[in-house]
Amino acid sequence: MAGSFVTLFWRRSVLDETIGWLLAHGYQVIHFDASVWLTEDDLHRDFATALDFPDYYGGVLAALNDCLSDVAFCEYGARPDATGLVLVLTGYDKFTERLPEVAEKTLDIITGNAQTAMLVGHRMFCLVQSDDPRISFGPLGATYAGWNAAEWRYDRRGLA
Repeated sequence: MAGSFVTLFWRRSVLDETIGWLLAHGYQVIHFDASVWLTEDDLHRDFATALDFPDYYGGVLAALNDCLSDVAFCEYGARPDATGLVLVLTGYDKFTERLPEVAEKTLDIITGNAQTAMLVGHRMFCLVQSDDPRISFGPLGATYAGWNAAEWRYDRRGLA
């Protein structure tokens, strides 16, 4: 996680171990099951609910960016007393198959706001679990989403 604000996971056991460590160290962890998102509206509904977005939330990617900026400043959604905020997206490969551009743009938005959070003294990360060990994304916030330390090698993800 040290090299990127968005970190990819394949095995849920590795993800669970990471989440356990983060919880033990005071992080606020919010889980989203992206595998059930059939539309972009599903993503927006879940983010708005989990992060307590205001009623005027527009339910589009630009509005997601605006509200996550407020979350980065701990105006709502993130506890200022927590070590940091971790967004966990499981089954993200399913959502990526359905809406690839929205899926990648969402991670880009999270990355940009995680960078903002860091600049104002807060921590924000995103852990992305995929059942597809080959999943990859282009640059996110001018950086690439990298695999976690336990699974960065192909053979650790069952690939030759």
